[in-house]
Formats: sequence, C-alpha cells, structure tokens
Amino acid sequence: MKLVATASILLATAAQSYASSDSAWNALFAKVNGTCIGMSRMNTPEVSAPIVFDDATGKVGLLLRGSLGKTKGKAETVNLMCLYDKKTGKASIEEYHWLGR
Repeated sequence: MKLVATASILLATAAQSYASSDSAWNALFAKVNGTCIGMSRMNTPEVSAPIVFDDATGKVGLLLRGSLGKTKGKAETVNLMCLYDKKTGKASIEEYHWLGR
C-alpha cells in the first residue's frame, strides 16, 4: 500500500514539473504562435511575446502587426489581438486600435 501511495506522489510530482518545464512552455508558445499567425492571414507579421494569463483564465494572448491585402495599391497595416485557449486549443482574433488610432 505504501508503495502505491509513493508511486502516485512521484507520478503527480513528475507531471507537475513537466507542465512547468521550459520545453512544455516552448511547445505551448509554438502552438499559440502557429494558431494565431495562421488565423491572422498575414504573411510575416510582427508578433509580441506571449502574454500568459492566470490559470483561472486559461488564456495566452499575442499581439500581431502586419499587412493584410492591398488597398489602392498599398498594403494596409493592421493590429490584431489573439487569445488562445490552453484547454481547447482554439483561438479568437480581432483587430484593435491603439488609443483611437
């Protein structure tokens, strides 16, 4: 019985340490970047560092800036905000304007 309890504790501790490891964070950020950049339809956007919200929210945010299509022969630069849900792997993306600009 003690062996089972000890094994359970070790497995739980190992899972927690993996979830917080650099490789786990890097894998998450790669998913966030890929999902958000893909949804943005931008070729080569500038992308912010990930904005990690607390576990109660379960979201990671990114700010993206880049060109979408061409308006009157000139590419239009837009700012997008992407919120990625860590639980579902789905993201929402919307354009934003900084302080009315």
